[in-house]
Amino acid sequence: MFKKRTLVIALTAAITSLAGCNSETTEETDPSEPLNVLQYVDPFIGTGFNGHTFPGAVVPEGFVQLSPDTHLTGWHSSSGYHYDDDTVYGFSHTHLSGTGIGDLGDILFMPYSDDQEHESSKFQKSNETAGAGYYQVKLDDSGIDAELTATQRVGLHRYTYADQQSQKLKVDLGHTLNEDWGGVSIENEITFVDENTIIGKRISGGWADGQQVFFIAKFSSPIKSYTITNEGEQIDGSTANGKDVVSFIEFEPSDKPVEIKVALSPVSTEGAEDNLNAEAAALSFDQARAQAENKWKDSLEGFQIEGGTETEKTIFYSALYHTKLAPMIHQDVDGQYPGMDKNIYQNFDGKTNYTVYSMWDTFRALHPLKTITEPQRAVDYAMNLIQKQKEGGLLPKWELHGNYTGTMVGYPAVSVMADAMVKYPQEFTQQDFEDAMLAGIASSTWHPEDFQHWDQELLGKVMTLHIKYIGEEGFAPADETAESVSYGLENAYYDWCIAQIAQLAGNQQVYDTYMQRSKGFERYFDYNPSDYSEHNVSGFMRPVLLDGSWRTPFDPYNAVHETGDYTEGNGWQWTWFAPHDIDGLKTLMGGEEDFRKNLDGLFNAEEQEGTADMTGLIGQYVHGNEPDQHVPYLYNYTDTPWKTQEYVDQILEEFYLATPEGIVGNEDVGQMSAWYVLSSLGFYQITPGNTTYTIGRPLFDKAAIPVKDGEFTITAENNGPDNLYVKSVSINGQPLNEGLFFDHSEFKAGGTLHFVMSATPPQS
Repeated sequence: MFKKRTLVIALTAAITSLAGCNSETTEETDPSEPLNVLQYVDPFIGTGFNGHTFPGAVVPEGFVQLSPDTHLTGWHSSSGYHYDDDTVYGFSHTHLSGTGIGDLGDILFMPYSDDQEHESSKFQKSNETAGAGYYQVKLDDSGIDAELTATQRVGLHRYTYADQQSQKLKVDLGHTLNEDWGGVSIENEITFVDENTIIGKRISGGWADGQQVFFIAKFSSPIKSYTITNEGEQIDGSTANGKDVVSFIEFEPSDKPVEIKVALSPVSTEGAEDNLNAEAAALSFDQARAQAENKWKDSLEGFQIEGGTETEKTIFYSALYHTKLAPMIHQDVDGQYPGMDKNIYQNFDGKTNYTVYSMWDTFRALHPLKTITEPQRAVDYAMNLIQKQKEGGLLPKWELHGNYTGTMVGYPAVSVMADAMVKYPQEFTQQDFEDAMLAGIASSTWHPEDFQHWDQELLGKVMTLHIKYIGEEGFAPADETAESVSYGLENAYYDWCIAQIAQLAGNQQVYDTYMQRSKGFERYFDYNPSDYSEHNVSGFMRPVLLDGSWRTPFDPYNAVHETGDYTEGNGWQWTWFAPHDIDGLKTLMGGEEDFRKNLDGLFNAEEQEGTADMTGLIGQYVHGNEPDQHVPYLYNYTDTPWKTQEYVDQILEEFYLATPEGIVGNEDVGQMSAWYVLSSLGFYQITPGNTTYTIGRPLFDKAAIPVKDGEFTITAENNGPDNLYVKSVSINGQPLNEGLFFDHSEFKAGGTLHFVMSATPPQS
C-alpha cells in the first residue's frame, strides 16, 4: 500500500523545494559551526495529503497564527489550507494545525483592486513561499504581492500593489471555516475609528461555541473611502453589527505598499490595543519579520544535530517547529484572559494561560518532549490545567480558546499533569498535588447534578456515560455506550495517572482506589488462542455487553467512525492500550511468548484500511493516528528488541517525508511531529506519568538537546542507513537498565546517551 504512495510523493519533492524552504540539498554542513536551523524549517510539510497543517506566519506559541485560507469546507479545511488548492480567499488570523476538525479562521483580510473579483484569487505554487515566521504569495488575478509575519498577538500584513493600481482591501468578519461541520458566525462588530484605524470583534460557534476575538487594525495608508455590509446589505455610518459583517476599504493612492498591523485579544478591543502598543507599535514589517525569525532561531537552535541527510534535517527541524505551535498563549499582555466559565480572570506573578490543548493526541509524545526540553513550560501546563478545572468544574477535554469541546476520549489532562509532577515534584506545592488530585477525581466521577448550569449536550461529551458505568459496573458496556472499548482502556490508564498524583499528594486511600480502577482494562481482553489462530494472536480487546457477554459477531478489522466500539481504529490497534501495566497486558495475553507473537500478528496482519484517520499502515499497526503509536516500542519488553529498531527505522523513513504530503496522517497539533523528534533522537516514553524511557533507533550521529540547566547529548557510533541495530548503549557512562531503559533523572546537563550501532541484529 505505502510504496505506491511513496512514488507519488517523490514526484512532488521538486515542487516543495520551489514553494518553500529548500528541503533537498546536498550541501554539507560544517559540524564545528552551529546549524542555521531556520534553513531547515519548511512549513509546507504536512499541508498536503491528510496532514492538515498550515504554512502561515506565527511565532512560537503565538496566539496570532496568520495564514492563507484556501479550503473552506470538508475534510481538508481543518487548517483552512490544503497544498493541492490554487485559490486563496484571504488571510485570517487564527488557525489550528493538523486537526481532523476545523474552527477559527477569524478576521479575514483580502487585498484586491478595481479589476479584480474581491472574493478570491488564483495563485501559483511557484509564487508562494513560507518560512519560520513568514509567508508570501503573489495573487494571479491582481498581481498583488501579499506578505505576512507576526508577533505573539499581532499579525502584520504587507500588500504590494502594481503601479497605478487602486489599493483596496476586504475585511470579512463573517468569514467561517467548516460551515459544513457547524462553523457559524454569531456576532460581528466593526467601527471605523479614524482614517488609519478600525476596531471590532467576532463571536463564532461550532467546535468552540461562543468563541470570541477582539481586534484593532492600523493601516500605514489613510483610508480614502469604505463601505460596510451585513449579510449583503449596505450599512450606513461608521459602525455596524450583525452576523456577517464585511467592509470594503479603498486607501489613498500611493506608490508604497500598504502595511497593516492587526492585534488580537480574547478579552476586549482595549486589550487588543494594549497588545498592539506593547508588541508592534514601533515595528516595521521587516523588523517584525526579523524579530519573528530570531524568536524561532532561539527556540530551535538549542537542538543541534550532526549526521543524517539534509532531507532528514529538514524533516527534523520542521517537526520541531510544528511541536511549538500549541498550546499557545491565550491572554493579553496585562495577564487578562477568558476562563472556562466565560468570566475574565487576571494572571499575576508570571503565570500564563494557554489554549489549544489537544491532549488525547499530545499526551503521548508532545507533552513528554516538553518535560525534557522545556521543563518550565511543562510545569506551567500542569498548573494551567488545574486552574482551568477550578474555573469550569471539570478538566478540559480538547480545550479550544477557553471552551470545552468534549472531543475525543476520557480525561487525558491527568496524564499531562501526572507526567510533569512525577518528573519535577519540587516545582509543585502540597496544595498543587491535592488540587490536581481533586481535579482528576472530579473529572473521573459521575456527578451531572453538579452541572445543571452547563449545556447538557456538551456535558454529555465531557462527563460521558462511560464514567457512570465504570464506576458502577467496573467497565463500559458496548450496548449502552459508543466507543466503549477505547473509553474503557484509556480511562483505566487515566485512573492510573490519578493514582500517581494521589501518591504525590500523600493520599493512600485515593491511590489504592484508582490503582484498582486502573486494572479495568483487563475486563475487555478475550483470551482465546484457538479461536484467534487465524489471526496468529491469542486474543483481542473486545466490546463487552452490560450482561457481561461479548458482543458478537466480532471482526478485529472492523472500524466505524464515532458510533462503533473503538475510537478511530479497530480491535487490532486498541488491543495494545495498557501502557501503565505492560506486565499485566503480557499476563492477559498468555505470557511473554504470546505477547511477542501478538505483536508479530499485528505488524504482519493484512493491510486493510478503515476510517479516514487510519493511514500509514504496517500490517494493522496504524501510524497515521494516535492509539497505537507506542506499540513499536513494546518489542523492548520481549526477547526481540531489535524489532523495535526495525519498525522505528521503517516509520522514520517511510511515513515522514520532506514534502507537503510528508506527514502520513493528521499532524494533530504537534503529536505526529513529536513522535518523530523523540524517535529520531533514539528514545521514547511509552507511559507518561512513569519516568521511564526506552530506546529505539537513533537517526543522527550526534544530537545536542536542551535540558534543565544545560545540554544533553545523544551520540551514535557506527551509525548509518544500514546500521539500524543497537549493539550496545550507555547513559552517563553506565549501561542502561536491562540494556533498554533509563530514567528521566538521567537527562542531566552535560550528560550523554551513547549508542553503538550494527548492521545486524544481536542474535544474527
